Amino acid sequence: MTASGEVGLADRFQFGENWWSFLKTLDESRIAEAQRSLSTMLGRDSLEGLTFLDVGCGSGLFSLAAMRLGAAKVHSFDYDPMSVACAESLRQRFFPGSAAWTIERASAVDAGYLARLGEWNIVYSWGVLHHTGEMWRAIGNVTAAVAPGGTLFISIYNDQGLLSRFWTLVKRAYNTGLPARAAITAIFVPVFILRGAARDTLERRNPLRRYRDYRKTRGMSMLHDWRDWLGGYPFEVAKPEEIFDFLKARGFLMQRLKTCAGGLGCNEFVFQRTTP
Repeated sequence: MTASGEVGLADRFQFGENWWSFLKTLDESRIAEAQRSLSTMLGRDSLEGLTFLDVGCGSGLFSLAAMRLGAAKVHSFDYDPMSVACAESLRQRFFPGSAAWTIERASAVDAGYLARLGEWNIVYSWGVLHHTGEMWRAIGNVTAAVAPGGTLFISIYNDQGLLSRFWTLVKRAYNTGLPARAAITAIFVPVFILRGAARDTLERRNPLRRYRDYRKTRGMSMLHDWRDWLGGYPFEVAKPEEIFDFLKARGFLMQRLKTCAGGLGCNEFVFQRTTP
């Protein structure tokens, strides 16, 4: 652990390296899908005049989406220096010289840092807070950054009980070194492929379609999401009702919920801050 409580870079999955590889696949169709998914969950066609805080910006894709949707100000930060570099590369590519988009390296478990950022109309953190090593502390920290009447959009891994405990062990092992990483990849990627093919066969779908259409999932890449899933450590989970109760107690009202239907993915939550 670092002084802030964040699990150190040497002990965690190198998310930034995976995002840097993902950016090589980034094109206009992926960006459009990211914009569409963000707009749909927020219930807004435009972010004009609004401020947007991207907590754990990863590739920077959703900061870019917010800029393209007209946000007046976007601030991106991430604990992983390579993720910071990803966001900076997108800003340079699409909004060179823009003062409206700022980027820093920082941690979601650093309450002092978030306090210095002030309050924002939209605070966004997709699939990040459960990778800090202190998920509930991180969620509590980001709530303070939401302006009264503002929106908090987070996604958190679904709690699958013993199955989630199993995946915690897999992910921890993946990050112990190259031999473990190679072995885990060799075991699980064929399982993912065969499981998908079996499902497609039963439902009489073209097995290639799931790979071709995967970009419609928030503009993401299946290969990079597999890598993220296998190696994504630290790893914490929560049941939807736990997130609901935690944020309700802090003056937030849930506006929208998108679950992973009891599966292994992330549940997505959109809350409005109703009290100062």
